[in-house]
Amino acid sequence: MDLQLTDKVALVTGSTAGIGFAIAHTLAREGATVIVNGRTQAAVDEAVNRIRTETEGTVDGFAGDLSRAEAAEELVRRHAGIDILVNNLGIFEAKPFEDIPDDDWRRFFDVNVLSGVRLARLVLPAMKRANWGRIIFISSESAVQIPTEMIHYGMTKTAQLAVSRGLAESVAGTGITVNSVLPGPTRSRGVGDFVDGMARSSEKSPQQVEAEFFEHVRPTSLIQRFATPQEVASLVAYVASPLASATTGAALRVDGGVVKSAF
Repeated sequence: MDLQLTDKVALVTGSTAGIGFAIAHTLAREGATVIVNGRTQAAVDEAVNRIRTETEGTVDGFAGDLSRAEAAEELVRRHAGIDILVNNLGIFEAKPFEDIPDDDWRRFFDVNVLSGVRLARLVLPAMKRANWGRIIFISSESAVQIPTEMIHYGMTKTAQLAVSRGLAESVAGTGITVNSVLPGPTRSRGVGDFVDGMARSSEKSPQQVEAEFFEHVRPTSLIQRFATPQEVASLVAYVASPLASATTGAALRVDGGVVKSAF
């Protein structure tokens, strides 16, 4: 299927590894001009070089912490005319509720929510002039099933759904769509390292650790395994394309059926 992305410029935040990298790689493979982002120049250069080697797409990089206003403003100054914004930048950690200080709540909101809000505000004027654009927030199944071990993270994922829906309504009747994508447990680099570490410490195979995770921690999963970053990226690439012009204001699940709901 031709996703008709050859004349589009896409920014994927937090895209040097994991889901973000898979999204950037997929969009480049589909012909979009992609801007890869990470906090360090070394990580950005490595990701850019890998995508250039493995695809025929045009790829550029921006090293900077996009949770900071000045970094976001500098990126948009350098790369005007962004057609597709994928807000993937995010952090997470497990911590008991009573041990989460105010500063952590603010930090999680700044990185996971406000970074996407700010970038959307910066790119929206050009999208309105072109009467075309795609804004996608990478949320999580944790937005609707708040994990008790990281409530502050779940709060930010729910906030992304609110921002996404409200922003979609604010551009009703235009060629701009705004959606959220909700991955479930996904074998990103961090998850892979965690599973391998648990396997070594428990003298079990990674396959056993994964099976036990889905038996005891995410028993509602219908696929009973971690999704791959590519499986998430495939949905994002479609939503970013002109083919998805009737999909907006939606919270789209790629969670392996973890959320136990028919809707």
